[in-house]
Amino acid sequence: MSRPSLDRWIRAWRSGGFDALMPPARQVTPRTPAEVLALAAALKRENPARTAAQVARVLRASAGWSPAERTLQRHFVRLELLTRPDGSPPAVFGRFEAGRPNEMWTGDALHGPVIGGRKTYLFAFIDDHSRLIAGHRFGHAEDTVRLAAALRPALASRGVPERIYVDNGSAFVDAWLLRACAVLGVKLTHSTPGRPQGRGKIERLFRTVREQFLVEITGDPAERGRRHVTGVGELNRLFTAWAETIYHRREHSETGQPPLQRWADGWKGAAPPLPEPAQLHEAFLWSERRTVRKTAVVALHGNTYQVDPSLAGRKVELVFDPFDLASIEVRWQGRAAGQAIPHVIGRHAHPKARPGQPAPPAPASGIDYMGLIDAAHDTGLAGGAISFAGLTDPPGPGQLPGQMTIGEALAQENP
Repeated sequence: MSRPSLDRWIRAWRSGGFDALMPPARQVTPRTPAEVLALAAALKRENPARTAAQVARVLRASAGWSPAERTLQRHFVRLELLTRPDGSPPAVFGRFEAGRPNEMWTGDALHGPVIGGRKTYLFAFIDDHSRLIAGHRFGHAEDTVRLAAALRPALASRGVPERIYVDNGSAFVDAWLLRACAVLGVKLTHSTPGRPQGRGKIERLFRTVREQFLVEITGDPAERGRRHVTGVGELNRLFTAWAETIYHRREHSETGQPPLQRWADGWKGAAPPLPEPAQLHEAFLWSERRTVRKTAVVALHGNTYQVDPSLAGRKVELVFDPFDLASIEVRWQGRAAGQAIPHVIGRHAHPKARPGQPAPPAPASGIDYMGLIDAAHDTGLAGGAISFAGLTDPPGPGQLPGQMTIGEALAQENP
């Protein structure tokens, strides 16, 4: 503190004691007349859809003057007059829970750790009634194939839900998922964009996965204190162990029961009805529609197939396994119309059916091109002449065109 401030405080203490040191109460006179604020509030109550800017325009038109829009907005906040643009009160989302198992599954994808130099993604489906993880699968891509790898085992072991609730991600709006749900009689529901409130249960599950499972996993061998995972197969095995041993058997904070016990109690001792293997196989086939040419051939992703001549000019459905485009079933108006005989096959898998593991890298050639350039540059700086004519000399055994031998490089460095 400065000396004049201390002297001023001492004089105030000597003259008036402690009360003289208290800062004086601020006397602020309202700059906006109370009647104007009352009129603005009346205009807002008269038409709740009016914004502060619109109320200011009405005041200027009627009285020739208006407070600032921010002043009116603060005044409306104090009076709790702010509503939605249409005048309706804010939306209220009630708590919802399915009344029985398999009434509704909620699906979503979680961004996982980097394993083996590649990012991983977790597809998961949770039963809304019991909070049981019905299906799950880690993969290296957030696509339809990895989604099918999570959903198919779930349907085979947990049964078919009445409804599946997902967001609008690319994998969840794919035509394959719509066809699979239609074959199994499942109602597929997508959430409204910008309103994720209905997926709160699976988002809470993903938070638990991050805090209890992913916190113990790493793909970096140099990181200590975590389990080093080398592949997505090991990651799926560890996640299955955690889900079945920890998550499914621990009491859930909302239901008061372990998810596995609540799931079993919902079926009252009976087993859930499982789909037939043939029906499940049919649901996970892909299909595309094509028009048969006049030559009784049909094209699919660069491949050409011969079909029954009676289908020429008709629009048919091609049903196939995305990983085997050599075997395609032809259907017309929902009836089987034979097999499509491969005529020209250039692609054996669907473009979206990417393998889970990348192709192994090509063997290294052992040629350090930039090292050769650097050596040539150093030779030029040392004063040795670079023989460009040597680029046309026939190479020796194991030598590339223009590549110097060790003896030639030493001779140029020490002429």
